[in-house]
Amino acid sequence: MADCLPGAGEMEKTLIHGLTRADVSSHLKDLNEPSYRSDQIWRWLYVSRVEDWASMTNLPAVLREKLAGSLTFSSLELLDTRRSLDSTTKLLARLPDGEAIELVVIPAERRATVCVSSQVGCRFKCAFCASGQSGFTRNLEAGEIVEEVLLAGRVHGEKPTHVVFMGIGEPFDNYDNVLKAIRIINDQDGLSIGARRITISTCGIVPGIKRLADEKLQVELSISLHAADDASRSRLMPVNNKYPLATLLEACREYTAQTGRIITFEYTMVRNVNDSRKQAETLARQLQSLQCRVNLIPLSAVDGYGEAASSSETCEMFINTLAKAGINATLRNSQGSELKAACGQLRAGRAAEGKV
Repeated sequence: MADCLPGAGEMEKTLIHGLTRADVSSHLKDLNEPSYRSDQIWRWLYVSRVEDWASMTNLPAVLREKLAGSLTFSSLELLDTRRSLDSTTKLLARLPDGEAIELVVIPAERRATVCVSSQVGCRFKCAFCASGQSGFTRNLEAGEIVEEVLLAGRVHGEKPTHVVFMGIGEPFDNYDNVLKAIRIINDQDGLSIGARRITISTCGIVPGIKRLADEKLQVELSISLHAADDASRSRLMPVNNKYPLATLLEACREYTAQTGRIITFEYTMVRNVNDSRKQAETLARQLQSLQCRVNLIPLSAVDGYGEAASSSETCEMFINTLAKAGINATLRNSQGSELKAACGQLRAGRAAEGKV
C-alpha cells in the first residue's frame, strides 16, 4: 500500500490513486470482498473518473463506507489557474500538508499534454530554473502524481493524451513513486495513456537512466543538457559535478543500445553563456554517435537569473551546425512565459504573496 499524508485530526488513510490494481485487489481481499469489485472500482476511478465514493453506484453502501474508512479519495486543492495567450494553462494545487505544486496543461490539435511535478521543490538548483530556488521539501507520493493527471483532465474538460514529467522536481530523485504513477496511468483498463506518450525528463541522474533501461517500458526519456563542456555545464547545472558529461553520455549510449529508444536532449539557449559556435560544434561531435534529437529552448526570464535568451540567428546557427552532423534539432518556444508561470514561478509567486 502507498504511504499517505493525512490531514490534521484525521486517522491515517491511504490515497486511493496511489494503489495499483493489484493493491486494490489486495485491499478488497482484506475486507473479505469479491475480487471482481476491484475492476468496478478501477473503472470508476479512471474511466468514469468520479471524485467521491458516493458516485460508485454499483458498489454496496456498506462497502463504500468501509472504503471511505480506510482510503482517502483526493489530496489536491486547486488554488490558482492561469491561461496564457497560447492557451497553455498553469495550475497551482495545494497538498494536504499545505505545500503546493504546479502542473501545466498544453493543448494542441488532437492532443492535450499535462506537465506534472514529481517533488515539492528540487535539490539540484539549476541556475535558470525557478523550481530549485526555494530548496527541496519532499517527494510526491505516486497517488499525488496520478491526481495531477486527473486534475488536469477536469480543468481541460477531457482526459490528457500525453504526460511529461517536466514540472517541479527531479523525477529520478523520486524514482519509485514516479514509476508507480506511470504504471497506474498507463494501465490499459484505466487512464490508458500509452507509454510512448509519457516522457520522463531528468537533469542527468545516471543511476536513474540505468534503472529505467531495465524497466522494459516504452516511455520517452528526455535529458536536460544545456552545455557541451563540463565547465559550462557545471556552472549551469551543479549535478554535472557528480555526473560529468562523459559519464552521462556513456550512460545514454548504454540506454539506447539496450532499449533501442531515441533520447531527447533539452538545451536552453542562454546568450553568451552556452550558445557560441564552438559550443554548437562540440555538442555536434559529442552527440553524433547517439540515437538522439535535440530541442533548443530560448531561455525564459526567471527572477534571480539575469541572463537573456539567445537571438533567433544564434538558434538557427545551432540548428544548422547540428543538422550538418546528422542530428535532428528543433527550436521549441517556452510556453506560458508571459505569465511568469514557467516551471516553479507560479508557486514561488504565490509563496511570496503568502497565499500558499
